[in-house]
Amino acid sequence: MQTLDDISEDETEHDDLSIARALEEDIIFGRLAPGTRLTEDTLLARFHVTRHFARQAIVQLETMGIVVRERNKGATVRSLTPRQVQEIYDVRELLQRQAALWIPLPAPDELIAELMALHEEHGRHVESGYLRGVHETNDKFHLTLFSACGNSYLVQSIELYMRLSLPVRANSMSSKESLQISHEHHRLMIEMLKGRDNWVLAQLCVDHLQPSKKRYLAYVSEN
Repeated sequence: MQTLDDISEDETEHDDLSIARALEEDIIFGRLAPGTRLTEDTLLARFHVTRHFARQAIVQLETMGIVVRERNKGATVRSLTPRQVQEIYDVRELLQRQAALWIPLPAPDELIAELMALHEEHGRHVESGYLRGVHETNDKFHLTLFSACGNSYLVQSIELYMRLSLPVRANSMSSKESLQISHEHHRLMIEMLKGRDNWVLAQLCVDHLQPSKKRYLAYVSEN
């Protein structure tokens, strides 16, 4: 596993958002392991920016929930204990179930078409192995789906817990089989949106969360 010092960067200009995006990608795809320290000095050396931008990038990552800062330890890539994983996923299940129950069914054709386009794009990225595309279209698919519930605060909460669970979700990125299962779940969600049974849709949205959680907990127990 690489550390922050092992990753080089072209000498191009960066701001805090582009630095945060680059580090987020490193975290998502396992180049920076949970618990890795992020220091301003290593960011300065890698991205050739001012200390202000390095500091703001760390703040941005902390806001996103994928980096934590502790007294006398500094900033580190978030790692989760089995108990934290279970608690985060308990909340994710509650939020996503409720959002699915509030989506008016059958869903409008415009929503179905938008989700189908995202589903097809997600599938292309899975097949080509473009993990950045997989991650981004996956998140956009779910936020588009749950936005149909009509409660923006509920959707914001779902997005927050998606961020908090990033170490868990990232663990499944290395498995094409896991990505294909997720892709098939998306197809089934679209089919459920064409019907009238919110409870079936809600259960599917909860079941969709389980494979990555189980995979991460098994990984933690083995290590």
